[in-house]
Amino acid sequence: MIKSLNTAATGMAAQQTNMDVIANNIANVSTNGFKKSRAEFEDLMYQTQKEPGAATGMNAVSPNGVQVGLGVRTAAVQKDFENGNAQITKNPFDIQVEGSGFFRVMTPDGDVAYTRDGAFKKDPNGRLIDKNGNTLQPEITIPLNVSGVEIAPTGEVRTIQGLNDAPQVVGNIDLTTFVNPAGLKAMGKNLFMQTPASGQPVTSRPGLNGTGYLAQGQLESSNVNIVDEMVNMITAQRAYETNSKVIQASDQMLQSINNLR
Repeated sequence: MIKSLNTAATGMAAQQTNMDVIANNIANVSTNGFKKSRAEFEDLMYQTQKEPGAATGMNAVSPNGVQVGLGVRTAAVQKDFENGNAQITKNPFDIQVEGSGFFRVMTPDGDVAYTRDGAFKKDPNGRLIDKNGNTLQPEITIPLNVSGVEIAPTGEVRTIQGLNDAPQVVGNIDLTTFVNPAGLKAMGKNLFMQTPASGQPVTSRPGLNGTGYLAQGQLESSNVNIVDEMVNMITAQRAYETNSKVIQASDQMLQSINNLR
């Protein structure tokens, strides 16, 4: 009887983790470049009272055995890197990756991070930075007094000084891909860090080596589907309630045993 109490408790803990993941997805439904997560679970070890195939008599074996599970635990929280929808902004420094790939940025501490959030701005020196001051790599510096900036789908950044002047190339935006992007470590602030699970970064021009192209004047919205998350939330809530009912039922059975005279 005690096993059912502990087993149901692991189920409640697992669904609490599931609800935490769902809540984070819903909270970031409007975050640029956000990738939703999914909690994944696995069953715990089993208490074997009779081995499957154990002899039960003369020329007879147990076809199934007797194995009682001891609960569940959270095995992983999987990131879904499906592309989000395009959000038109018409801002010349808003860039969407149409396909695979990450922008590479340098943090003030000198660390290299990766992001899908292409909302860039200019710092006082004209360099392109994200909203937290991280510098886009390789550095792109926009000269003063330019009348227009054009970013090609292949990453070439061109500026126009006057209506009759030829565009000048000031740099190229590269994209980075990973063998296993789900293995990247989420750092907050729309940033990811490389880990041994993600593999080594592969940097190339947009459109090459499986990377997507760039789209100027638009951003990638979150890939969270609010309807799906609401359904998942209801399912998690009902599973949590059912596990709590198991604890209540086990408690009542223990109470009946204690009342025996």
